[in-house]
Amino acid sequence: MTSQVKLANRFREVILNGVWIANTNYKDQLGNLDWQVAITRLLDLNSISVLAQHVHYYINGIRLVLLGGALDIKDKYSFDFQLIQSQEQWTNFLLKFWRDAEEFAELVERLPEGRLSEYFVEEKYGTYLRNIEAMIEHSYYHLGQIVMIKKILNNQKKIQ
Repeated sequence: MTSQVKLANRFREVILNGVWIANTNYKDQLGNLDWQVAITRLLDLNSISVLAQHVHYYINGIRLVLLGGALDIKDKYSFDFQLIQSQEQWTNFLLKFWRDAEEFAELVERLPEGRLSEYFVEEKYGTYLRNIEAMIEHSYYHLGQIVMIKKILNNQKKIQ
């Protein structure tokens, strides 16, 4: 198994289908989540919806580079999203998230041998390997936040 396939599988684990590291993944946590729960803010934390859109923002931005496009994502815009206002909007976002994540993984699998050690867009961004690994780590970081927020919101429901 190539390094590219191993990375793609690790990425799929956190977003689409894994349970090895966190015993869950984004699809498991978000797939049946009601949109009203997803947009609920807890204290001054980001909502589950905003965290999911934030992770998707980076996946999509790197995906576009892997397709040969420019790196157009900016940290300052990575939390700026329209508020989800219906279950249909939430479901449509999730479908796009899953499609883009799978395409991202497929693109990683198909990277030419040696590309992982090349600079990603510019030298200052490090290598392709560093950016793909950072995407995986970044996704786990926010997955942990989503799991905790979801648990707190569920416990609040039980108390009421």
